[in-house]
Amino acid sequence: MSRVVAHKFGGTSMGTSERIRSVADILVARKNERQAVVVSAMSKVTDALINVTKKAAAKDQSWMADAQALAKKHRQVARDLLGDKAAPVIAKLDRELHGMTELLSAQAFLGSLSDDLLDVIQGLGEVVSSILLDAHLAERGEKTAWLDAREVLVVDKTPLGAMVDWNISRQKLEAWKAGRQLDRVIITGFVTRDRNGRITTLGRNGSDYSGAIFGALFDAEEIHIWTDVDGVLSADPRLVPEAVLLDRMSYSEACELAYFGAKVIHPQTMAPAFARGLPLIIRNTFAPEKPGTRIEKTTDASVPVKGITAFSGLALVNVEGAGMMGVPGTAERAFGALKQAGVSVVMISQGSSEHSICSVVQEKEADAAKKALQEAFRRELDSKLVEAISVTHGISVLAVVGDGMAGTPGVAARLFNALARAGINVRAIAQGSSERNISVAIAAADATRALKTVHAGFYLSALTISVGVIGPGNVGKTFLKQLSAARERLLANNGLDLRVRAISTSKSMALSETHLGEGAPLDQPADLDRFASHVQAEHLPHALIVDCSASDAVASRYADWLAKGIHIATPNKHAGSGPLARYEAIKKASTRGRFRAESTVGAGLPVITTLRDLLDTGDQVLAIEGIFSGTLAWLFNTWDGITPFSALVGQARQLGYTEPDPRDDLSGMDVARKLVILARESGWKTTLDTVKVESLVPASLQGVTPAEFLTRLSELDAPMQARLAAAKKNGNVLRYVAKLEGAGSAQVGLMELPTTHAFAHIKLTDNVVQFTTARYRNNPLVVQGPGAGPEVTAAGIFADVLRIAASLGARL
Repeated sequence: MSRVVAHKFGGTSMGTSERIRSVADILVARKNERQAVVVSAMSKVTDALINVTKKAAAKDQSWMADAQALAKKHRQVARDLLGDKAAPVIAKLDRELHGMTELLSAQAFLGSLSDDLLDVIQGLGEVVSSILLDAHLAERGEKTAWLDAREVLVVDKTPLGAMVDWNISRQKLEAWKAGRQLDRVIITGFVTRDRNGRITTLGRNGSDYSGAIFGALFDAEEIHIWTDVDGVLSADPRLVPEAVLLDRMSYSEACELAYFGAKVIHPQTMAPAFARGLPLIIRNTFAPEKPGTRIEKTTDASVPVKGITAFSGLALVNVEGAGMMGVPGTAERAFGALKQAGVSVVMISQGSSEHSICSVVQEKEADAAKKALQEAFRRELDSKLVEAISVTHGISVLAVVGDGMAGTPGVAARLFNALARAGINVRAIAQGSSERNISVAIAAADATRALKTVHAGFYLSALTISVGVIGPGNVGKTFLKQLSAARERLLANNGLDLRVRAISTSKSMALSETHLGEGAPLDQPADLDRFASHVQAEHLPHALIVDCSASDAVASRYADWLAKGIHIATPNKHAGSGPLARYEAIKKASTRGRFRAESTVGAGLPVITTLRDLLDTGDQVLAIEGIFSGTLAWLFNTWDGITPFSALVGQARQLGYTEPDPRDDLSGMDVARKLVILARESGWKTTLDTVKVESLVPASLQGVTPAEFLTRLSELDAPMQARLAAAKKNGNVLRYVAKLEGAGSAQVGLMELPTTHAFAHIKLTDNVVQFTTARYRNNPLVVQGPGAGPEVTAAGIFADVLRIAASLGARL
């Protein structure tokens, strides 16, 4: 004898005549099984039946038109499915619907809403949809039997919902089975009778419950719940598009997720299956080839966390006072008061000190909860033994669920680390002794970000960082190119989604919900406030601004952005070398957002990282010397005195080694800014105006226009020729050197160095930094390599971005 499999099809699965055909296709294609098929009403029909009943009770005459529209809809579906053979089925439908019209007329006459009548009418949707499916299968030549659940299923209504009388229901079913063909039975979901014979329903989600009940009554081996999704996902895909399909989970895991709002399956539905050990398989009617999610008694516990869900529309009610400590019965009084007020408690949290008890309740019940607790603790409030009973509105509960959490160290740590990295405050915590659920109460405004960051934190999806790029010039454009080239690899191999959602110049910008590649059109006026708000989207866990500009105005916003939790990676030297107060504000705010500026000194060279490693391991910096300008390094490595210095500057400009106005390089201010940055990283309060700077630009050329400067470049030659001749006479070379020593004493300028000096033999555009420290006193530590150019500078920025991502939990 072939096995019995129960199938339950939801409202969207039965929503149209085309969908009903698809349901029939699924059933017919499944060979070698006997079927108990439970169906819901067509999509939205149950709500329409409830509304029409309420209208009739309110004497709203439009109920008649609504009832006629419902009848017309079902007649049309019958014609679509059955063609010229529809007449007998339409007659059967009309008998059911005519009875509804008579009942509604009586309801309209009486003018009051009867719960009994509402039960009768709202269950008719399942009756007529099951008639339609049964008739369509018969028209296709399939043998079926139609079972009206009202004839066999008996329940008792209790405060916990409808409880099945299994003995009576099984007896009635066995009597109904006698003499019938039972290879495929089409059954009305949702409807039933109580033990007094009155028609009633199983309540909301009752059709799923019917599926499990009849699966048990027909001794099915499996129960397939057909919906409009592929199965159970690790999170709500509307909030976490990266949510993954779970192939298996336990009854306990499914119950925990369902309780906290995940649209898995109603916990009540699982009760008959759980009691008999029947597997539940969640399937997609629209993609029947997919295996779905199998829910059974036990499952693979090697993955600690199976799902994460957020439940909103809540409030936190807190009872607090020293008089509660060590007093037996306090919790009983609190929860007794809430019970008397009809308030359902979603979550409970109490510290071991017993100083406070907080409960999470439905937001709509928060005021009633507060009033009930104030009455219960009136004497303690008056005597100050209870200090306050407070309500915090706008709360969501985030639940992390998985059987594998039990006995697995570090799960809670990963949860709270993920929330902390996203800047999300936890208001209350709850975890049962089973360890399969950790729940936290957070601000509702943070719920989506929390869901995404925790989902990524448990490697259930990619870690998403919303990125905004300012200054898509040579360096910025190269950074975007490098990121685009690496993006798919980072996503596939490291679970890191670097999503560029905003790009801005000083005049225009582009904002997008999806990734902006290089060359994206900048179609909006620049507005850094809108730019930053867009980057820090509420639905994305992390925000990062990459500032590739050289703007002091942009740098002035860093502290505010960091304080808001926006991370920053930048080669902009104004932040590290500008006003000391601003720098200190940036460092202070960087406890909230990460701030990385490796590429401000040495482009892609690990200069600041090396300095931080020295200091963090307890070394003492005695002096820092270096060549920090690739432009000046090239000039003095190349210049032999034969070619005029001015001609060499012109050549460097043509090669792109200098800024458009070469004075930006020749003035030494760029080198001075880098030295200030290193001084401050070393712990000294050095400012730019305390650095002794030797400019290579004669005073006569400092105030002229860039165009005039270029025409008068030859005025550089005589003084520079004299310096070179003096150096050669002494057997030395010229190098433009930055030097920091003592308590932050700083100078930059053109120096004569012996030919044996390390700085005398660097490659053409190399930067070199020499650290003299307590550990490296006699043999200084040297960092050397290319220190200029868009490729290496962009690589330095990209490395900072990845360091920030790693600190946020990326698998790098």
